[in-house]
Amino acid sequence: MTSSSRHPYHYSISFALLIAAGMWGLFWIPQRALESGGLTGGWATISQMVIPFLILLPVSVWRKFNGQSFGLEYPLIGLLFGAGIACYANSFLLTDVVRALILFYITPVWTTLLEIIFLRQLPRYYRYLTLFLALSGVWIVFGQNSAIPIPQNSGDWIALLGGIFIAASAVRMEIKKPDGIYPILFSFFFYGGLFTLIQAFFLRDVLGPAPTIESWITMLPWLALIAVLFHIPTNIVILGAPSRIGAGLFSIIILFEIVVGTFSAAILTDELIGWREILGSLLIISAGLTEIIFSTNFNSNKN
Repeated sequence: MTSSSRHPYHYSISFALLIAAGMWGLFWIPQRALESGGLTGGWATISQMVIPFLILLPVSVWRKFNGQSFGLEYPLIGLLFGAGIACYANSFLLTDVVRALILFYITPVWTTLLEIIFLRQLPRYYRYLTLFLALSGVWIVFGQNSAIPIPQNSGDWIALLGGIFIAASAVRMEIKKPDGIYPILFSFFFYGGLFTLIQAFFLRDVLGPAPTIESWITMLPWLALIAVLFHIPTNIVILGAPSRIGAGLFSIIILFEIVVGTFSAAILTDELIGWREILGSLLIISAGLTEIIFSTNFNSNKN
């Protein structure tokens, strides 16, 4: 994002994205509740794409009757972002959690490469620093004593593709710069939901047992609550951020999910937290602050 196009609410949007990413770091809490209620494996992912779409559908109909768009005009953005979320969630069904996390969270690398290719935007000197800090933090938190994971199975490749899809959607949003957020949001749940259903068909052998009718009925109010209080508001922020603060900064800030997820799990469960988690989290936070501060100073100097 160039100096002339830097959004006047750069800091506010960055902070809102930080909060949204932090909320995703707490997502393991409702996820475990859904699993205990019978929505195991990939069924939880499917339901959490379909239910928000059904909730937003009357809004789209109302918009259409009032002369506005139905909300499906961003198929590529919706498909890319939805595919990224679906691949990330379903990769855990096919490979080790740690491998999936590391391969997915190298997203900032893909974002930087796609910015070079499609935006003709060479990274500034501080981007190399933020990439080093961010990826070092991810590696320290998740790497343990293993080597850098090279994709070796379908789950690894799905996790890697998930990060690429998220990066591509962010760059696409920066290119298109949509005026309103609702069409992107609805496109995400619609086209992303279609991708999730298609992917589920091919992964049907690892989705887990189909939930019973009783499980669906019991969990439906919770799914609606999660959609209204979590999925819709966080994705409004997440999907609105790249076109306003830039895909590069976006891909760094969303790593804050790791920090919140790590510490919340340690506080609320019996999972231990050690020097790896503390040091890695500090590096990730430093990467986000560095990208925000340096990009702002660079733009100010250009002005």
